[in-house]
Amino acid sequence: MVIVQARSKRKATGGRYKKQIILKRKYELGRSPSLIKLETSKKKVIRTKGGGSKIRLMSANILNIVGSDGKFKKTKIISVIENSANKNFVRRNIMTKGAIVETEAGKAKITNRPGQDGILNGVLI
Repeated sequence: MVIVQARSKRKATGGRYKKQIILKRKYELGRSPSLIKLETSKKKVIRTKGGGSKIRLMSANILNIVGSDGKFKKTKIISVIENSANKNFVRRNIMTKGAIVETEAGKAKITNRPGQDGILNGVLI
């Protein structure tokens, strides 16, 4: 099934918009989300609209944690503890923004969007 990011067929009040062309246009296409798993690091380069590119993280096991001095240090991720995006992501060890992970340095919260940035950043809790 195609993922489309087109305008809704209904207004906020529940009324319908006047019928227009129902065809799906190429500029309305979306992509399925990249679910970042807890494995060895894998990245994928994706072409974006306008000819640009985006690095999409597919899996990772290292997290960049910012310290109190403002410097980053790399730590290994042990497991995913909590994920507010979906409770089933914890079982599957899937990381998204806002997920809380157990690292060698302690518990950390992921602060960036790894599917968009291609890297995992976080802060200690």
